[in-house]
Amino acid sequence: MTATTADVWLPFPAEEIDGLPEGPNYLFWNGGPDFPADPADCTYYVVPYMQGPEVAQRPLASMGSVQVVQTLSAGIDHVEPGLGLLPAGVRLCNAKGVHEASTAELTLALILASLRGFPGFVHGQDKEEWRSGFYPALADKSVLIVGYGSIGSAIEDRLVPFECARVVRVARSARTTARGPVHTLDDLPALLPEADVVILSTPLNPSTQGLVGADFLAAMRDGALLVNVARGGVVDTKALLTELESGRLRAALDVTDPEPLPAGHPLWHAPNVLITPHVGGSTSAFEPRAKRLLADQLTRFTAGEPVRNVVTTTG
Repeated sequence: MTATTADVWLPFPAEEIDGLPEGPNYLFWNGGPDFPADPADCTYYVVPYMQGPEVAQRPLASMGSVQVVQTLSAGIDHVEPGLGLLPAGVRLCNAKGVHEASTAELTLALILASLRGFPGFVHGQDKEEWRSGFYPALADKSVLIVGYGSIGSAIEDRLVPFECARVVRVARSARTTARGPVHTLDDLPALLPEADVVILSTPLNPSTQGLVGADFLAAMRDGALLVNVARGGVVDTKALLTELESGRLRAALDVTDPEPLPAGHPLWHAPNVLITPHVGGSTSAFEPRAKRLLADQLTRFTAGEPVRNVVTTTG
């Protein structure tokens, strides 16, 4: 079975994607109860976007011919547990290049809304109250980005005009960029006390699960703002609640643990927290970028060329 004759599963109708190469049999599946064809014949599987791990992993056990599994998210944690069901040599690719603009936009929106007191203004508008006052600015603040991949870099791009005192970068591996050094996670104890704003943009993996626990939070300076646009599991929710309820820290969260956050959860009404419902990537910028990525990847795949954004290969 060749790449040009086998099935390709897409979460968009093929006719809506400009630039798809001719040859493959394109089938539409966006997580519905019925598969569009026998999963055993699928060679390129594009995971439905924002449908959860159960949907993402459902066909994997039957995909004996699959060569590429493509997510439309930057993270792969919703697919990774099912990789053991696949044959050896399957490439898992993420959506690098699709979500950077939207996630970076939301990060800046969360920072500015939190610092400038927007939640209080909204509540004041509901009550017809004029809540004037003196609020913190992003200007002159020290910002720490934990997770300096493509999204972390895009966030820094958008921080530049805001006249921050400094931006410090942390990633898995130390390196030097055009903007300055990137520190490792081991350096966090020394870096956290100096940051006014701490941004989380890491993937969720064994090294970052629960990274932001009681010790991490205790090392943050009084009044600092924690912004999470990564995954909810990066933060220990109980430890964060303790800090929020004490009034020592503030938080702006696009992701939570658990997620979706259930009704009645104490995080909903904790003081000094702004919550958005995991909308970092789900904007009007998503679909055109996702479709361009798929057209490029499938052109490479059908031509026998290396695909981009390979995160891991099954063994």
